[in-house]
Parts: sequence; C-alpha cells; structure tokens
Amino acid sequence: MNRSLTVYTDGACSGNPGRASIGVVILENGQVIKEISKAIGNATNNIAEYTALICALEACSALKAGEVHVFTDSELLYKQMIGQYKVRDEGIRSLSDQVRRLISQVGRVEIQHIPREKNKEADRLAKKALKDEQAKMVASTSNDGGEESPSSKG
Repeated sequence: MNRSLTVYTDGACSGNPGRASIGVVILENGQVIKEISKAIGNATNNIAEYTALICALEACSALKAGEVHVFTDSELLYKQMIGQYKVRDEGIRSLSDQVRRLISQVGRVEIQHIPREKNKEADRLAKKALKDEQAKMVASTSNDGGEESPSSKG
C-alpha cells in the first residue's frame, strides 16, 4: 500500500555550531503516527535541519509511503531543495545528495516552507532532545564522584 504522509521537520542548535538535535512529526490522515526526537551531536543549524529531513524520509520509506508532503521552517533547506539556492557547503552537499536519493526511493515528495509558528510540534521535539541531552550530561558529571581512574594513579 502506498501511503500518503504529512511530515513536519525541525533542527535545533545550542550555539551554531553547537549541540544539535532534530524533531520530526509524521501524520497520516491528520493523525500522528510517528514522532522522532533525538540529539545528533555537534552540528550547525543547517546540518540539523537536513538531518531532520533525512530521518523523516527514512521513516517514510520504512512506512511504505508513496507520497510525502514535507513542511519545514528552514528557508535555506527549502530553497536549496527546490533549486532556488545552490548548495555550496561540502557538508551540506552530501546531505542534500542523501535527501535526493531518499526522495527517489519514496516516490513523490513535495517540500513546503512554513512559518516557525506553524511548526511547533517538530520544534518542541527538537528542543526536547536538546534538553534531554543536557540533563544526561549534567547527571553524568554529577554522578562522577570525583574518583581517580586506575590509569591516573602513579
């Protein structure tokens, strides 16, 4: 069955570059069927936006989508994907190529630019992943106990 899915994507960064994360919401017939919220390490905001789109398209492929309507608040990603802007950055070029390969696997993909206010759920998921990652980092440093590792003893 070729499914028709609606996708909202967003990337978030704490610093640019800095700790980055993604948020993806996938809907079918107006109902949320999948959410993705994960930290992706250090990256720029543009890399986070592309990574969110890649994860969304991979999920749509796994869900056997034949038609995908993607909504992003990243003007750069949108304009690069429709060919209005050239992809000059090498790191972004490889991500853009990966997006194009995934689009060919899925079938029909339409990308639309939307204002940030209309992308609240994907934004919430991206920010949640950043916050969760920060909490893990704080917990791991506070549970350290300050003991020396065996290799540091003389």
